[in-house]
Amino acid sequence: MKALILSGGKGTRLRPLTYTGAKQLVPVANKPVLWYGIEAIVAAGITDIGIIISPETGEEVRTKTGNGDRFGANITYILQEQAAGLAHAVKTAQPFLGDSAFVMYLGDNLIPDPLHDFANVFKERSLDALILLRAVSDPTAFGVAQVDGAGRVLKLVEKPKNPPSNLALVGIYFFSAAVHEAIARIQPSARGELEITDAIQDLIDHQRSIEARQLQGWWLDTGKKDDLLEANRILLDTRLTKVVNGIVDDRSQVLGRVQIGEGTRIINSTIRGPVAIGANCHIENSFIGPYSSIADNVILREVDLEHSMLLQGAKVEGIHQRIVDSVIGQRAKLTEAPSRPKALRFMIGDDSHVELV
Repeated sequence: MKALILSGGKGTRLRPLTYTGAKQLVPVANKPVLWYGIEAIVAAGITDIGIIISPETGEEVRTKTGNGDRFGANITYILQEQAAGLAHAVKTAQPFLGDSAFVMYLGDNLIPDPLHDFANVFKERSLDALILLRAVSDPTAFGVAQVDGAGRVLKLVEKPKNPPSNLALVGIYFFSAAVHEAIARIQPSARGELEITDAIQDLIDHQRSIEARQLQGWWLDTGKKDDLLEANRILLDTRLTKVVNGIVDDRSQVLGRVQIGEGTRIINSTIRGPVAIGANCHIENSFIGPYSSIADNVILREVDLEHSMLLQGAKVEGIHQRIVDSVIGQRAKLTEAPSRPKALRFMIGDDSHVELV
């Protein structure tokens, strides 16, 4: 079995972070979202992985992720010239996939359930497709499945006004080579894309064996700020262990599960976990509260922070109101103006979101 990870797309819901980088490389608990998917696939025993990349961000994904050695995998990069739908991505990857069965994994999705259990069901039952579902409160925002009591998929509908169920399609699918024939038969949707839901429905219409399984744990699509923060919270809560490799002075306190990377200095500060702090950071006269992740080379002075994410190279100094529920991008600077009269001064990029409370 092979794997196909989709790491293209423009990430419009995460702008301005994604103006300068791929959304799948935004770090959650100080690790790119994409890497969690790769690790889950390798843990399921699948090591031949193709990654769909876009012209805009593909080189960054390739450079940062590498050839797969660090994961125990072999990675092939596949350029999708235009974002024309998930089924189009599979069509683009057909030379890599050949006649192999494969798992397709959207690179900005996170789940805790192990993939090998689903892979075993797919193989043992000789299915042509196995889709993963999760009950959601608003199914009109998703592709939705109707299934019978035995788990057979009867119907799929993309973002329906009147959903046949509350079971949304998670961005992880298992396919046999039969999906290529289905994709060849379907037409672009109203939005001009080849939809994977249409391809699966075609398999259903041609009496192929399609089943579904429901996730038992959480599911997060990290396409928006609040989803990123929730993913960060969950991963810090469930996977973080205490490791202090930096320097913590005698006036500082490190409480609970906290990771501190090499070369980081903590001076006269309190860190209350779960918190992940990267390498070569400088944190002084500050409080870092639970569910925060701070990437490499971040500088914090005179700051109170919690339930937030600071990306690589960010600098925050002299902010005398607590920062919460925030994502601060790479190399961003947030400082207090040194002169009076006191006022708020901003330079804010396109599609930014700022709240003053």
